[in-house]
Amino acid sequence: MLSRFPTVGLKVLRRSSWWRSAAWPDPTGPEYRNGVALVEADAGPGEVLRRLLHLEAQFGRERSARNAARTVDLDLIAHGRQVLHDGDLTLPHPRAHERRFVMGPLAEVAPAWRHPSLGMTAAELAQWASVGLDAEPV
Repeated sequence: MLSRFPTVGLKVLRRSSWWRSAAWPDPTGPEYRNGVALVEADAGPGEVLRRLLHLEAQFGRERSARNAARTVDLDLIAHGRQVLHDGDLTLPHPRAHERRFVMGPLAEVAPAWRHPSLGMTAAELAQWASVGLDAEPV
């Protein structure tokens, strides 16, 4: 499907299986499908995020209210081992470690990735996550 869109300078090295979970924070919404891709980028984190947002727009994403239903949601979880607090961009993603629907797929592609602030691996964080505990591979 991505082949229909112009390149955004992100080479996919590995990707997880799809994981399903109840919508969050409102579980009455449509079920989520989540996955993680490990990519190689030719740009810094701000530019990578800009490219992800551009890709979202190509898929019809319209940003409205926070946590509103959406066609696609691409997040930058980390950029190497970098810790960054720059305006709207904080890396690692400030809540990813709490979410099993993020850490589970991340643990598939990079189980030994270590959170630079918390010191725990993706595999450990998947076990300690407190949100989206129903998340499981499809």
